[in-house]
Parts: sequence; structure tokens; C-alpha cells
Amino acid sequence: MIWFFLLSGLFLGWSLGANDAANIFGTAVGTRMVRFKVAALIASIFVILGAVISGAGTTETLGSLGAVNALAGSFTVALMAGITVAWMTRLNLPVSTSQAVVGAIIGWNIFTNSPTDLSVLFKIMGTWVFSPILAAVFAIILFLIFKRYLGSIRIHMLQLDAYTRLGLIVVGAFGAYSLGANNIANVMGVFVPASPFRDLSLFGTVGFSGTQQLFLLGSIAIAVGIYTYSYRVMTTVGNDIFKLTPILALIVVLSKSLVLFVFASKGLENILISLHLPTLPLVPVSSSQAIIGAIIGVGIVKGGKGINYQILGRIAFGWVVTPIIAGVFSFIALFFVQNVFEQEVVRKDQKDNISSIVKPVDVKDWTLDSEFLDIRDISQTNITNNKYMRKICPQ
Repeated sequence: MIWFFLLSGLFLGWSLGANDAANIFGTAVGTRMVRFKVAALIASIFVILGAVISGAGTTETLGSLGAVNALAGSFTVALMAGITVAWMTRLNLPVSTSQAVVGAIIGWNIFTNSPTDLSVLFKIMGTWVFSPILAAVFAIILFLIFKRYLGSIRIHMLQLDAYTRLGLIVVGAFGAYSLGANNIANVMGVFVPASPFRDLSLFGTVGFSGTQQLFLLGSIAIAVGIYTYSYRVMTTVGNDIFKLTPILALIVVLSKSLVLFVFASKGLENILISLHLPTLPLVPVSSSQAIIGAIIGVGIVKGGKGINYQILGRIAFGWVVTPIIAGVFSFIALFFVQNVFEQEVVRKDQKDNISSIVKPVDVKDWTLDSEFLDIRDISQTNITNNKYMRKICPQ
């Protein structure tokens, strides 16, 4: 049953790979600077490395939004988020996997009457607005730097083409690492509170935690999604929104990668803290929003005439409805999993279980002998109603 429940997380990972790989190499493949098979191989390797090595930071924030503590609940949340993303991918829309997961978690919170930490929710929603703006700013700055640098040197076109191709590969590898580090929380974050894996010690010295084992499985699923179904969305990002030259594609991917990195790096957070500077929240941001923000930034600095606002409007509509659809799907599916398939979708803590089965006891039914019952005995009794405790021991 454990492996069956994990299948939904693997499906969500596949959906993320199929959709979000376009944000790593879509512009490179769309401009025919990098072949798809090469892009898929590089993206797969580095997304796994990023997930296993640096994926813990954003998972903590996502877990504080809603601790899905039962495997059946985690299964349902991940499955509904994955179905939502796969549906949007089918429509060739690079939607936000982060938004789908957040919407599905809130659906679980509502169904189980679990509290939603609004401060964490607003923090995550703030990144949905701030991350594309930050990516656009990065893209504008990088465009101006590249323009000034390339205008001051003389280089043969073939050399420039070779350097650009190499740059797209290097930046794509960095982008894949950042994607794994930032977005693995979307794939396996809901399984962490109910993780079935135990920490391992490799070669007697190297630790391999249960969380890292989950991240490895999820990142492999992302790699499978990259290989099997990402080409269609790559063409949408690479060509349809704004026609990009190879150099502009390099700028866009680098801008997106920087945004994902700064929202996932614990090292950067520690540096900012040591310098007494404000820090950015470690949250899983949308790589789709970041890449499109970067493309818009390039389009603005180029005059804004080549931006396809119709395609952009469709994508923006997808961003709005994705968390809503995922939340509704999650709520409905949880009802069926709990009431039809009779699976535990939430695990109540011991205190809640005790309070639900122990009935209040009337003090008149008790005979207390002060010689044999002292204050320590009273504190250990299973009396759940505080008013009776005060009658027995007012002090």
C-alpha cells in the first residue's frame, strides 16, 4: 500500500517534468540551439542533483501550510495536483505546479477541518506576484549587460554561436538544479510528514535521510516526464509568446534560474542573515511564472511590440484557475477516499483521540480519600473537564 500511495507523487513528478522542463530548455530547443535529447539528458541529471542535495528548504515552508500526515491523504493531494497539471499540459499551457499543490493542500485543510496558516499562504501567494516581476528585472539587467559587452568586442559569428550554445547548456544545467531544489517540495513535500522511509547510512559515513530518499524518487519521476512529454510545451514557451534569438534565450533562462535559486538557497539566506539584511522566503515558486516574467522583461526592453498578448492571456488565466481547480478536485477526491474506500486521510493526534472517547465524569460519582490521593495522583487522572478538576483541587 505504501508504494501504491506513492504512485500519485510519482505521477505529479512526471507532470512537473512534462510541464516545467520547458522553463529550463524550452527557449534553447525552440531556437534550435540545443537538441531535445541533449536538453532532456542534462535537465534530468541536474534536476535529480538539485532535489537530493538542496530540496529541504522549500519543503519546510510547504509543510507548515498544511501537514498532510496520513499516506492516503498525501496520495490524494498529490494525485489531484498532478491531474490538474497534466490537464493544463494537455492544453499546452505552462501552468504552475506550485499553485496546483498549494490549492490541493488547502482542499485537504478544508476537508479535514485543519487550520491553514494564513501567514504562510500569503507568503507563498506573494511569490506568485513577486517572482515573475523579479525575473523580468533580472532579464532587463542582463540584457543591458549583454548588449553593452557584445557591443564593445569584436567576435566572429561562428564563435558567438558556439559560446551561446555552450552558455545555454551551462545555464540550462543550473536551471535544472534550481528547479529540482525549489520544486521537489511540490512533488514529495506532502509525503514528508508521513514518510515510510528511514534514514540510512551509506558506506558507514554518508547519511541518506528518508526525506532525501523521497526526493530521489520524485526527481526520477520528473526526469521521466522530461523525456516523455515535455517537447510540446517547450515549443509553446520557446516560440509562441515572444520570438527569441539564442542570446535572448540565454538571458531568459539565466533570469529564471536565478529566481528559483534565490527562493531555494539556505546558504544565501544564512549570508543575508549574517549581514543583517532582509531575507527571501524559502518557498517553492513557479518556474513557469518566472520564465514568462523573464520573457516579458526581454520583450519590454525590446519595445514590447513582439509580445503575443493572446497567448499570454491564456497562460495567465491558467495560473488563476489552477489552484482553484486543484483545491476542488482534492476536496471531492478526499470525500471518496475516506467514505467509499475507507482510507484514513488524516491522522489525529493522541490528545484528540483521548478527548473524543473519554466522557466527562461527574465528581459526585467519585469518592476521594485525602489519605490516598494527593495532588500528583489528581494530575494523572483521565478527567477531561477542567471544571471538575477545579472542584477537586481548587489550588
